[in-house]
This record gives sequence, C-alpha cells and structure tokens, in this order.
Amino acid sequence: MSYVPRLRAKYQTEVAPKLQKEFGYTSSMQVPRLTKISLNQGLGSAVGDKKIVENAIAEMTSIAGQKAVQTVSRKDISNFKLRKGMPIGARVTLRGDKMYEFLDRLIAVSLPRTRDFRGVPAKGFDGNGNFTMGVKEQIIFPEIDIDKVTKLQGMDITFVTSANTDEEAKALLTAFGFPFSDKDKK
Repeated sequence: MSYVPRLRAKYQTEVAPKLQKEFGYTSSMQVPRLTKISLNQGLGSAVGDKKIVENAIAEMTSIAGQKAVQTVSRKDISNFKLRKGMPIGARVTLRGDKMYEFLDRLIAVSLPRTRDFRGVPAKGFDGNGNFTMGVKEQIIFPEIDIDKVTKLQGMDITFVTSANTDEEAKALLTAFGFPFSDKDKK
C-alpha cells in the first residue's frame, strides 16, 4: 500500500463526512476541500543585497519541502531604488501530498513554537473561503537552523479552499485542527 499523508486520510474519513452532515450537502463533491497552500515572503531589504533573496529561497525550500522561486518587481519605483525585474521576494505553492504534510507540520509543530501563542486570529478570511495568515519569524519552523539565520523574515501563508463562504472554510480548517484563537468567538 502506498503512503497517504495523515491529514489527507483524516479528511477522507472524518472531516468530509462531518462537514457534509453539518452543512447538509447532498453530494460529497460539494464538501469544501483544501486546494493549495501558498507561502510568500516579501523582502523589501533585498533591493540592496541579492544574498537576502538567495537565503530566503533556501529557507523557503527547506520549510516547504519543494523548490521556492524568486519573485521580481513588475515596475520601477525610484523612491525605493527599485527597478523592474529586480528580485524582491520568494514564494512557493504546495498542492497534493506536500500540501497536507506542510499543514500537518504547521499545526502540530510550528505554530505551537510561536512566542506567546494563543491561537491564530480568524480575521484573515477574504469572503470567498480563503484564509491568509502572517508569520512574524521563519525560525518557528523546525527545518530552519537558528544559527545560520542572518535576518528574521516573516511570511504570509494562504490556504486556498473550494469553500464558497468563510464559515465553510473556517469549519474545514477547524476540523483539520487549525488553532483559531478563542477571542474571535465573541
């Protein structure tokens, strides 16, 4: 038998039936699912130093388990000494098994390592069933060697779901065990 990530198996056996019952879906295809996770790191300080982007790409690659790519500026902005085509960030998009493995590591290991962690605020929903959260430091991920970090960088993590509403998306992420903070439930 081939390997199936823990959260993918959990989705098929527990999460999907629970959501189908909760929201009264008639077909299993109506149940919201996680389609992709995008990690994005904007590096404004990279304008003066190209090494910052190379380090960020290496760190994002080790965090995601998949090669990260650099993002480049689309236009010139003279106030920021920015030229079109200069590298200013790193990003990676995860789908399939790697997506479920990253989500598992994020929920079980990385988020609890955040300083003063009391849950993720649920204000990052966009109205279409997608959720974006920010991470202030990349050192919460166990794949990062703290001794080799030259600069603390944050990143945005976007969870793209097939849900039509924020309520359905939040129910999906909560069923996976995503730690939303209690103060949002007021």
